[in-house]
Amino acid sequence: MEPIVDLRSDTVTRPTPAMRRAMAEAVVGDDVFGDDPTVIELERRVAALAGKEAAVYVPSGTMGNQLAIRSMIEEGDEVIVERESHIFRYEQGGIGANSGGLAHPVVSERGAIPVGTLEANLPDEGEDDHDARLALVCLENTHNRHGGAIVPLEQIRAVAAVARGRGVRVHLDGARLWNASVATGVPIRDWAAPVDTLMMCFSKGLGAPIGSILVGAAPVIRRARRHRKRWGGGMRQVGVLAAACLHALDHHVERLADDHRRARALAAGLRDAPGVEVAQPETNIVFIDLIDPALQTGALLQALEDRGVRLLAFGPRRLRAITHLDVDDPGTARAVAAFHDVLAGAMNPSFTRRSP
Repeated sequence: MEPIVDLRSDTVTRPTPAMRRAMAEAVVGDDVFGDDPTVIELERRVAALAGKEAAVYVPSGTMGNQLAIRSMIEEGDEVIVERESHIFRYEQGGIGANSGGLAHPVVSERGAIPVGTLEANLPDEGEDDHDARLALVCLENTHNRHGGAIVPLEQIRAVAAVARGRGVRVHLDGARLWNASVATGVPIRDWAAPVDTLMMCFSKGLGAPIGSILVGAAPVIRRARRHRKRWGGGMRQVGVLAAACLHALDHHVERLADDHRRARALAAGLRDAPGVEVAQPETNIVFIDLIDPALQTGALLQALEDRGVRLLAFGPRRLRAITHLDVDDPGTARAVAAFHDVLAGAMNPSFTRRSP
């Protein structure tokens, strides 16, 4: 039996043998007491990498985003978010539930909020007691629902300049910022410079089993650390996990270029397949749109699963495939071959159709 080619997400990666050794040998303390040396080293290193004063290690990207919001707004404040962003779509209304804030979604161009859109949604000069106070703008890079699109640094700088000119802070959901950095050659420090806080994940492209990090000014991170404790995110001998993240920083960043190359190979291999349209990936996310009405999402996914390939439905007529550490060149080729086989079968009347 050949191994499963799991393209559902870059979160499905498993620790490499070297990463497991690093975890087993980690020197640990109690992170709530602030004396886990491996966590301290991870936070110090990433804060320096991003050019920020401080960092806090958190269990998930969602917690990192929500801590940033909670630490920079007050109840009743307004937060501008991109309509397709992870913060707006996939964090269970956390702006309101966790921080008492008001989410104000706006439309973007492939994840990049145009400066004109931001300006049009800024309140009039001066305070009006009827209005929510705009306190924060949230950005995302790379952008998941826009197919791993890289939001240009110039766009982030321009939006941040307009926001800061009105006293509004900026948070960047950089769950896959490592991918943007490797794809463009722009260092993390440059991406982080225009924004007040930045969250990055270790558990996606970098292949660590758990963990994200929030960086920013020391007072904001101190407040985030306090809220982390309230939300149950205080961890004890978590250096075991921080060691995996340090290993990933040393060994798994530059290799993201391989994931990008394989995403392009996957897209190229499917582009001439019947009944589908495939977007050209910028990083490691490939969108496959089902154009032929004979193709049904549920049946297609099951047929691929039967052939050892896993993808994710990303809408009624769209599939998402993400390349990552656990998918090599032969696995990419197997996925292409399985997809062609399944599509050929889908055009056959004997193909078993199931509801999407």
